[in-house]
Amino acid sequence: MSQSEFENHMSIAGSPGSSVVSKKGTLLGSQKIDTQAPLVLYSNRKVLTLDLLSVHLIRNLNGSTMISYHPILNLPTTTAQYLHERIRFAGQSVYWQSMFQRSPDPTLVLLCFIWHALYGWDEALESLYQHILSLENRVITTAHMPLTQELHVIRAHHLHYSSLLDDFTKNVNFVRDTPTPFMTSTNFPQDKIEENARLLKRECKNLLDEIERLKLMLYQQERRLKNVMNLVFSSVNIEDSKRMREMTEAAVRDSAAMKQIAYLTMIFLPASFVAAVFGMNVAEINPGTLGTVPHYVAVAVPFTIFTAWIIIAFQSKYIFPGEVPFWWRLTWPAKLLYDRFFKKPSPSDTAASEDTNDDEYKFDIKTSREEVNILPTVTH
Repeated sequence: MSQSEFENHMSIAGSPGSSVVSKKGTLLGSQKIDTQAPLVLYSNRKVLTLDLLSVHLIRNLNGSTMISYHPILNLPTTTAQYLHERIRFAGQSVYWQSMFQRSPDPTLVLLCFIWHALYGWDEALESLYQHILSLENRVITTAHMPLTQELHVIRAHHLHYSSLLDDFTKNVNFVRDTPTPFMTSTNFPQDKIEENARLLKRECKNLLDEIERLKLMLYQQERRLKNVMNLVFSSVNIEDSKRMREMTEAAVRDSAAMKQIAYLTMIFLPASFVAAVFGMNVAEINPGTLGTVPHYVAVAVPFTIFTAWIIIAFQSKYIFPGEVPFWWRLTWPAKLLYDRFFKKPSPSDTAASEDTNDDEYKFDIKTSREEVNILPTVTH
């Protein structure tokens, strides 16, 4: 497809009801995972389209009829004129002319259609391989996570292509195993029938071998895609590790700075405490004032106890099992006193304590029996 045809197709694909997602495609994942939609290869400006080729063959001794169906789509699919031209050129080749002269079976003409589809598969997979190479080179230079979307799209189409190749194999086997009705001994000599069967079997075998080659090509591309995706994830993980290392180094530097601030605070803390004490307006330090040290203690101690009570109430989830309201958690001193002096042990706690005592008792008995058994042996 030329550049003008590619741009024309992309402008048509951007219309409503089309399968391609965006008009402007890049290698950074602009398509959705839709195996029925065309796969746009932006690196080599190609479009892989599912080309429906339906051929109906009516085999008759007096003259066979072959009808091909071509859907009308706004996509670059195979037209009837182009297919007729390809089949005509194939019939003019020496290879096919020799077979047509040796066999009157119209199934050989049908095999020309199948070979045309096989050539289309080969060309499509070659274009896809070039696109994978371009993605691989892009991943090596710039590892971006959006590239994984493009890789996942290609992997989804790979799975669909594998199923289509399996169906292709079934069709070739059906052609090989379904003989022509008029190829019988009443219409043709036995040697011509055997020659026709040999030619048909040989061509079908060649087709099946080529299909296996295409499957192997798909498998190799799949492995290459996995390597590329692993390379993307590895590169992203390396970048994340670098960022985490930088963040860790910054955190270490911040902690070192905070440690220095803490050391500086420890130097000035005694002096600040002494300044606060000597700044108190109490009679013992500042004569002539009304306040005294007992007054300071009478006010500071209750406030300290109140602050500790509120803080412990906020952090008292380990004291009260389950979710309890805050006003109930304010009763944590009473709860601790009750659990310490007034709460009776539960039956499970009592049973656990008894089991512990029984184990100790059994252990003592066992030890004493061992001593009884050993002592007579020693005296003997």
